[in-house]
Amino acid sequence: MRNARDQFTGRWRAVRRAMAEQDIEALLVTHLPDVRWLCGFTGSNAALALTGTKAALFTDGRYTTQAREETGGARVAIAKKSALRECAALLGESAKQAWFDPEHTTVAELTLMRSGLNTKKSRGFFVALKKPLVSALRMVKDEGELALMSQAAELGCSLFETMLPRIESGITEIALAAELEFEARRRGAEGMSFETIVASGARSALPHGRATGAKLPRKGFVTLDFGVILNGYCSDMTRTVHVGGAAGEERAAYEAVLEAQEAAVAAVKPGATCGAVDEAARRVLKKAGLGKYFTHSTGHGVGLEIHEQPRVAAGLEMPLSAGMVITIEPGVYLPGKFGIRIEDMVAVTKSGGRILTPVTKGWIEL
Repeated sequence: MRNARDQFTGRWRAVRRAMAEQDIEALLVTHLPDVRWLCGFTGSNAALALTGTKAALFTDGRYTTQAREETGGARVAIAKKSALRECAALLGESAKQAWFDPEHTTVAELTLMRSGLNTKKSRGFFVALKKPLVSALRMVKDEGELALMSQAAELGCSLFETMLPRIESGITEIALAAELEFEARRRGAEGMSFETIVASGARSALPHGRATGAKLPRKGFVTLDFGVILNGYCSDMTRTVHVGGAAGEERAAYEAVLEAQEAAVAAVKPGATCGAVDEAARRVLKKAGLGKYFTHSTGHGVGLEIHEQPRVAAGLEMPLSAGMVITIEPGVYLPGKFGIRIEDMVAVTKSGGRILTPVTKGWIEL
């Protein structure tokens, strides 16, 4: 389709430029988000073969019509048996060597890839990339992607506002998660970015506390961490609210986490390292005497996947670039007592960072 080819032209140029810079003659792409980003195909079975001038998408008969409608910039081939094996065989016929991403290729898949080659090529033909190629390009979003991610984030914000009146003592965590997910679907979400986290009372001290049959307490924190998938792109946000009257320690801890989160957001700009952004949040919590209770990294990239590069963590020297979208989500977790996390999606702009999830994160007591 002409429109699809036009849409993905820039991405094909970028990946071929990267291949040329790294002296990569041919590339076999199997990670489905990478395939989708390059050519638009959204099916569950695909292998993409590309060289400096040609590309071919292999899939199976279930996707004959879908692949031809969605795919731009690559010839579509319907495999008779194994899409991966036939894709590898094509590269074996046209290239001296082909590279693959070892982060997303299993030993079984590599064996299948080699089985598509003649005996002379079966061992030295496939070369593991030293670092991911396509996913590295995906870190920087184009204007179209940023618009789609903004829409997904806006849907997440509206869901939080809808859920606020429904957060009350006695309702179970599972029921609250179910209501949120139903609303998400009703408003057009293709699915949730990950299993919705609802953790209340002492369970809020679990950073990834899955929703359970536990009832929300008469007094205590409730953490909601959730995201939606809209037009293929993920959103991610966390808000922590308090049910009933709060103790001074709880209020003070919340204000410290909020200050840390805002400090990290303020540190986002092109050229700032991921480690520096992490340290901006960590410094505030250390000063408040809560540093040891911040037990995870400050954030991660988001896009077609809920967890992408870059990782925003201590000591990482990767610089941020305009177009990246990351989360900023410091938290503190006091075992047996309570936990607090506040998370925004932030797009790196030419001059700083733009919050994509601007719904209130000030103190909320219900």
